[in-house]
Amino acid sequence: MHYVYLLSSHRNPQKHYAGFTHDLKKRLASHNTGQNQSTAADRPWNLAAFFAFPSEQKALAFERYLKSGSGRTFAKRHFY
Repeated sequence: MHYVYLLSSHRNPQKHYAGFTHDLKKRLASHNTGQNQSTAADRPWNLAAFFAFPSEQKALAFERYLKSGSGRTFAKRHFY
C-alpha cells in the first residue's frame, strides 16, 4: 500500500506538511526525530490525515496535488 499523509505541527499549528510513504508509522517517527531536514524545526508533528492508494502512481499524483495551491487550500479547508 502507498500512503499520502498530512502533518500538522504541534509547536506551530500554522505549519503543515504533505508527504508520501510506504510505511506510515516509520515515516511519522522519522519526522518527529528530526531526520527530515524540512520538518525538523517544527516538530513534534501530529498526523492530521492519511490516504491509502493501491497504486504508487496515483498516490504520487495526489501528493503533488496537495502541494499545489489549490491542494493546500483543499487540505486546510477539510483537514486542519
